[in-house]
Amino acid sequence: MAVSVSRDLTVQVLEDVNTVKLTDRQQALRAAVQRGEPKCLGVSQVMLGLMVMSYSIPLHFTEVTEVVRLGVPWWSGLTFITAGVVAIILDKHCTIKILRVCLMATAVSTVLSVVALIIYSVDMGKNPEVPCVKFLDRNCTDKHSVTRLSRGVKSSLLIFTLAQTAISAILCFLLFRQRHGFGQYASLTEAASSTPTALIPPDLN
Repeated sequence: MAVSVSRDLTVQVLEDVNTVKLTDRQQALRAAVQRGEPKCLGVSQVMLGLMVMSYSIPLHFTEVTEVVRLGVPWWSGLTFITAGVVAIILDKHCTIKILRVCLMATAVSTVLSVVALIIYSVDMGKNPEVPCVKFLDRNCTDKHSVTRLSRGVKSSLLIFTLAQTAISAILCFLLFRQRHGFGQYASLTEAASSTPTALIPPDLN
Protein backbone atom coordinates (compact mmCIF):
# COMPACT_ATOMS: atom_id res chain seq x y z
CA MET A 1 0.00 0.00 0.00
CA ALA A 2 1.45 3.36 -1.06
CA VAL A 3 0.92 6.46 1.10
CA SER A 4 1.58 10.09 0.19
CA VAL A 5 1.46 13.10 2.53
CA SER A 6 0.67 16.54 1.15
CA ARG A 7 1.82 19.87 2.59
CA ASP A 8 -1.42 20.34 4.54
CA LEU A 9 -0.76 16.97 6.22
CA THR A 10 -3.53 15.25 4.26
CA VAL A 11 -2.63 11.58 3.84
CA GLN A 12 -3.51 9.95 0.52
CA VAL A 13 -3.69 6.16 0.42
CA LEU A 14 -2.90 5.25 -3.15
CA GLU A 15 -3.90 2.13 -5.06
CA ASP A 16 -2.22 -1.04 -3.96
CA VAL A 17 0.21 -2.24 -6.59
CA ASN A 18 -0.78 -5.87 -5.96
CA THR A 19 -4.46 -5.03 -6.44
CA VAL A 20 -3.71 -3.37 -9.76
CA LYS A 21 -1.68 -6.39 -10.84
CA LEU A 22 -4.43 -8.74 -9.73
CA THR A 23 -7.08 -6.82 -11.64
CA ASP A 24 -4.96 -6.72 -14.77
CA ARG A 25 -4.14 -10.40 -14.49
CA GLN A 26 -7.76 -11.37 -13.90
CA GLN A 27 -8.79 -9.46 -17.01
CA ALA A 28 -5.99 -11.15 -18.95
CA LEU A 29 -7.02 -14.52 -17.49
CA ARG A 30 -10.64 -13.99 -18.51
CA ALA A 31 -9.60 -13.05 -22.04
CA ALA A 32 -7.27 -16.06 -22.26
CA VAL A 33 -9.89 -18.48 -20.93
CA GLN A 34 -12.59 -17.13 -23.23
CA ARG A 35 -10.28 -17.68 -26.20
CA GLY A 36 -10.47 -21.37 -25.29
CA GLU A 37 -14.29 -21.15 -25.38
CA PRO A 38 -14.98 -23.02 -22.09
CA LYS A 39 -18.71 -22.30 -22.45
CA CYS A 40 -18.95 -24.15 -25.78
CA LEU A 41 -16.91 -27.06 -24.47
CA GLY A 42 -18.97 -27.09 -21.27
CA VAL A 43 -22.26 -27.20 -23.18
CA SER A 44 -20.84 -30.05 -25.28
CA GLN A 45 -19.96 -31.96 -22.11
CA VAL A 46 -23.44 -31.45 -20.66
CA MET A 47 -25.10 -32.59 -23.91
CA LEU A 48 -22.87 -35.66 -24.16
CA GLY A 49 -23.59 -36.54 -20.53
CA LEU A 50 -27.35 -36.33 -21.12
CA MET A 51 -27.05 -38.39 -24.30
CA VAL A 52 -25.02 -41.10 -22.56
CA MET A 53 -27.57 -41.38 -19.76
CA SER A 54 -30.61 -41.37 -22.06
CA TYR A 55 -29.13 -43.80 -24.60
CA SER A 56 -28.29 -46.27 -21.82
CA ILE A 57 -31.95 -46.76 -20.83
CA PRO A 58 -32.57 -49.63 -23.34
CA LEU A 59 -29.70 -51.58 -21.75
CA HIS A 60 -31.86 -52.15 -18.67
CA PHE A 61 -34.36 -54.09 -20.83
CA THR A 62 -31.74 -56.33 -22.44
CA GLU A 63 -29.22 -58.77 -21.06
CA VAL A 64 -27.60 -57.39 -17.91
CA THR A 65 -23.83 -57.19 -18.37
CA GLU A 66 -20.93 -55.46 -16.61
CA VAL A 67 -21.85 -52.07 -18.07
CA VAL A 68 -25.27 -52.18 -16.43
CA ARG A 69 -24.07 -53.79 -13.19
CA LEU A 70 -21.40 -51.13 -12.67
CA GLY A 71 -23.72 -48.31 -13.75
CA VAL A 72 -21.10 -46.98 -16.15
CA PRO A 73 -23.41 -44.76 -18.24
CA TRP A 74 -24.87 -43.12 -15.13
CA TRP A 75 -21.74 -42.17 -13.20
CA SER A 76 -19.88 -41.26 -16.37
CA GLY A 77 -22.82 -39.15 -17.60
CA LEU A 78 -23.13 -37.35 -14.26
CA THR A 79 -19.39 -36.65 -14.30
CA PHE A 80 -19.63 -35.18 -17.81
CA ILE A 81 -22.55 -32.96 -16.78
CA THR A 82 -20.77 -31.75 -13.63
CA ALA A 83 -17.59 -30.87 -15.53
CA GLY A 84 -19.63 -29.08 -18.18
CA VAL A 85 -21.57 -27.00 -15.64
CA VAL A 86 -18.34 -25.92 -13.92
CA ALA A 87 -16.87 -24.93 -17.30
CA ILE A 88 -19.95 -22.80 -18.03
CA ILE A 89 -19.62 -21.14 -14.61
CA LEU A 90 -15.94 -20.45 -15.35
CA ASP A 91 -16.93 -18.59 -18.49
CA LYS A 92 -19.24 -16.30 -16.49
CA HIS A 93 -17.14 -15.89 -13.33
CA CYS A 94 -13.51 -16.24 -14.29
CA THR A 95 -11.35 -16.45 -11.17
CA ILE A 96 -8.31 -18.49 -10.21
CA LYS A 97 -10.35 -20.48 -7.67
CA ILE A 98 -13.06 -21.46 -10.15
CA LEU A 99 -10.37 -22.23 -12.73
CA ARG A 100 -8.78 -24.69 -10.28
CA VAL A 101 -12.15 -26.33 -9.57
CA CYS A 102 -12.87 -26.58 -13.30
CA LEU A 103 -9.43 -28.04 -13.94
CA MET A 104 -9.94 -30.67 -11.23
CA ALA A 105 -13.45 -31.57 -12.47
CA THR A 106 -12.23 -31.81 -16.06
CA ALA A 107 -9.27 -33.98 -15.07
CA VAL A 108 -11.58 -36.33 -13.17
CA SER A 109 -13.91 -36.41 -16.17
CA THR A 110 -11.01 -37.30 -18.47
CA VAL A 111 -9.83 -40.15 -16.23
CA LEU A 112 -13.33 -41.58 -15.78
CA SER A 113 -13.93 -41.32 -19.53
CA VAL A 114 -10.90 -43.51 -20.15
CA VAL A 115 -12.11 -45.98 -17.49
CA ALA A 116 -15.55 -46.07 -19.12
CA LEU A 117 -13.98 -46.69 -22.53
CA ILE A 118 -12.08 -49.66 -21.13
CA ILE A 119 -15.20 -51.11 -19.50
CA TYR A 120 -17.24 -50.71 -22.71
CA SER A 121 -14.52 -52.38 -24.78
CA VAL A 122 -14.10 -55.30 -22.37
CA ASP A 123 -17.86 -55.76 -22.06
CA MET A 124 -18.39 -55.82 -25.83
CA GLY A 125 -15.54 -58.31 -26.17
CA LYS A 126 -16.97 -60.64 -23.52
CA ASN A 127 -20.53 -60.44 -24.85
CA PRO A 128 -20.43 -60.91 -28.62
CA GLU A 129 -23.50 -60.82 -30.80
CA VAL A 130 -25.26 -64.19 -30.99
CA PRO A 131 -25.41 -65.44 -34.60
CA CYS A 132 -28.74 -65.45 -36.33
CA VAL A 133 -30.17 -68.97 -36.38
CA LYS A 134 -33.37 -69.53 -38.36
CA PHE A 135 -35.71 -72.44 -37.93
CA LEU A 136 -37.74 -73.18 -41.04
CA ASP A 137 -39.67 -69.99 -41.91
CA ARG A 138 -39.10 -68.27 -38.58
CA ASN A 139 -36.96 -65.21 -38.03
CA CYS A 140 -33.81 -65.05 -35.94
CA THR A 141 -34.00 -66.00 -32.29
CA ASP A 142 -34.77 -63.46 -29.59
CA LYS A 143 -31.25 -63.94 -28.23
CA HIS A 144 -29.82 -62.58 -31.46
CA SER A 145 -32.09 -59.52 -31.38
CA VAL A 146 -31.30 -58.76 -27.75
CA THR A 147 -27.54 -59.05 -28.13
CA ARG A 148 -27.61 -57.05 -31.36
CA LEU A 149 -29.54 -54.23 -29.66
CA SER A 150 -27.20 -54.33 -26.67
CA ARG A 151 -24.07 -54.09 -28.82
CA GLY A 152 -25.58 -51.29 -30.89
CA VAL A 153 -26.36 -49.22 -27.80
CA LYS A 154 -22.94 -49.90 -26.31
CA SER A 155 -21.28 -48.89 -29.58
CA SER A 156 -23.13 -45.56 -29.46
CA LEU A 157 -22.14 -45.05 -25.84
CA LEU A 158 -18.55 -45.88 -26.73
CA ILE A 159 -18.52 -43.22 -29.46
CA PHE A 160 -20.08 -40.60 -27.15
CA THR A 161 -17.57 -41.40 -24.41
CA LEU A 162 -14.70 -41.22 -26.88
CA ALA A 163 -15.86 -37.75 -27.93
CA GLN A 164 -16.15 -36.76 -24.28
CA THR A 165 -12.60 -37.98 -23.63
CA ALA A 166 -11.28 -35.80 -26.44
CA ILE A 167 -13.22 -32.71 -25.26
CA SER A 168 -12.17 -33.19 -21.64
CA ALA A 169 -8.52 -33.68 -22.60
CA ILE A 170 -8.51 -30.52 -24.72
CA LEU A 171 -10.19 -28.43 -22.04
CA CYS A 172 -7.93 -29.87 -19.35
CA PHE A 173 -4.85 -28.91 -21.39
CA LEU A 174 -6.13 -25.35 -21.96
CA LEU A 175 -7.01 -24.87 -18.29
CA PHE A 176 -3.69 -26.27 -17.09
CA ARG A 177 -1.81 -23.92 -19.38
CA GLN A 178 -3.79 -20.92 -18.11
CA ARG A 179 -3.39 -21.97 -14.48
CA HIS A 180 0.35 -22.35 -14.95
CA GLY A 181 0.59 -18.90 -16.49
CA PHE A 182 -1.46 -17.12 -13.82
CA GLY A 183 -0.85 -19.31 -10.77
CA GLN A 184 1.61 -16.90 -9.20
CA TYR A 185 -1.22 -14.40 -8.63
CA ALA A 186 -3.50 -16.86 -6.84
CA SER A 187 -2.37 -15.67 -3.39
CA LEU A 188 -3.36 -12.06 -4.04
CA THR A 189 -6.69 -10.85 -2.70
CA GLU A 190 -8.98 -8.05 -3.61
CA ALA A 191 -9.16 -6.62 -0.10
CA ALA A 192 -7.43 -3.40 -0.96
CA SER A 193 -9.57 -0.55 -2.19
CA SER A 194 -9.41 0.37 -5.86
CA THR A 195 -9.83 4.12 -5.22
CA PRO A 196 -7.64 6.51 -3.21
CA THR A 197 -8.81 7.22 0.32
CA ALA A 198 -8.20 10.54 1.97
CA LEU A 199 -7.24 10.49 5.67
CA ILE A 200 -7.67 13.85 7.39
CA PRO A 201 -5.37 14.29 10.40
CA PRO A 202 -7.06 15.26 13.66
CA ASP A 203 -7.06 18.90 14.70
CA LEU A 204 -4.43 19.22 17.41
CA ASN A 205 -5.38 22.81 18.31
